[in-house]
Amino acid sequence: MVVQLRRRNLVNFSSQQSIGVGLRSPHIIEIITQRPQLGWLEIHSENYFNPHSLARQQLRQLQSNYPISCHGIGLSLGSDDPLNIQHLQQLKQLITETEPFLISDHLSWSSVNGHYFNDLLPLPYTEEALNNFCDKVIQVQDVLQRQMLIENPSSYLQFQHSTIPEWEFLMAVQQRTDCGLLLDLNNIHVSSFNHGFDCQTYLAAINPAVVQEIHLAGFIRKQLPHGEIWIDTHSQPVSDEVWQLYQQWIRNHGSETPTLIEWDADIPPLAILLAEANKAQAIIEKEYANATISNHA
Repeated sequence: MVVQLRRRNLVNFSSQQSIGVGLRSPHIIEIITQRPQLGWLEIHSENYFNPHSLARQQLRQLQSNYPISCHGIGLSLGSDDPLNIQHLQQLKQLITETEPFLISDHLSWSSVNGHYFNDLLPLPYTEEALNNFCDKVIQVQDVLQRQMLIENPSSYLQFQHSTIPEWEFLMAVQQRTDCGLLLDLNNIHVSSFNHGFDCQTYLAAINPAVVQEIHLAGFIRKQLPHGEIWIDTHSQPVSDEVWQLYQQWIRNHGSETPTLIEWDADIPPLAILLAEANKAQAIIEKEYANATISNHA
């Protein structure tokens, strides 16, 4: 049983400062020197494990100006392998020094018998997989003494023996482990096309009270011999359809949940990411204004 978990270090985000961007190496010097107006920065935890690296030194500089979120890709929580204790201890050391306001990883797996794949692989959604995943999340939270967020995946195949819809699986993880959720709206959009479900069905099943972060990113469409597939590349601007999902979420659930613009491949100038962040901010301001008018009508 998980007891007395430290929740996120509550940064008092207003609707004017809840938008962040993923920190990527081509932009680090510019952010350090120019200090653009951003609510927060998210790092890929594993890139900062070495306490003596240049990246860690730069992170120390950034910490004084921006709240930091640690987003992991290497815990392999859905694997049948035991947790990698060395990896977990490195993460704990980073968290101790950085004091991130959020810590997150993925509803996925990436290792077999200690061998790691360079991808976040989909789970079979079964009771056995659910029990295994929840056990890992509880172990990690017990070691870190912090609540984790679990991010919904994008995926390109499904297992025939899955018995639980992804949205129900994700909510079951949250309820059994007391973790939070990182809701990636682009992943929902991509997977809905690849697997033929309705985004609205997915979103309706998610308890907004446990969503502590939102991700927005871009994807590509690829034609294969047997049809089209959408791939979550994080290499494009956020699509119009995902902006619409975001606007719907803000309208229904408010604007203070931290929102991240992700861009991981074909990385553009920082100004492009800031423009995407400004689009998210414009949606927040529009919905806030509409709600204010409605309340006074």
